Amino acid sequence: MLRNASTCAVLCAWLAASAAAGAAASSPAPSASPRQATTACANPDLPAAILDGPPAEAPKTPLPLITVAAPKAQLHLAVAADEARRELGLMCVTALRRHAGMIFVFAHDGPYEFWMKRTLIPLDMVWVAADGRVTHVAAHVPSSTMDEPDDKVARRSGSGRYVIELTAGEAALDGLTDGVRLALPALSASAS
Repeated sequence: MLRNASTCAVLCAWLAASAAAGAAASSPAPSASPRQATTACANPDLPAAILDGPPAEAPKTPLPLITVAAPKAQLHLAVAADEARRELGLMCVTALRRHAGMIFVFAHDGPYEFWMKRTLIPLDMVWVAADGRVTHVAAHVPSSTMDEPDDKVARRSGSGRYVIELTAGEAALDGLTDGVRLALPALSASAS
């Protein structure tokens, strides 16, 4: 009896693993995150496609998404092209998918400072010139807390027309380094 039970246990485990592998190969892996990917103060228009888990509330008008080919990955980026959306950015986000984040669009190349106010996860920030050339990467920018004093919140500066934010460590994994050129679609900053 013990031999049959252990044989059944091994066979059942093998069948379950085979079925799970087949299901994983045929459909995208579900989010491993058991918690919500945003808190109530997050931009309500962040698309679920960049979040690793459900948002605190379903977006009514999700931000547009673009795909950008990095040297080692396809990046899926929500577009923040106006002041209000750039200001909210990834505040109050608790989990991003791999190869996903935001791209901030400005009217022209210039120096832009970003800070991690209410940004609950560490990020990589990538400044990109209008011609698609990466001009600066600020890796592993530390997160902040909801009530961290402004003078203690991490800040990073760079120059470009666009800034891409990804989960900390993602820029290096995706091959984003100074001088790399990205083919960006036509993106314009809006006044609103």
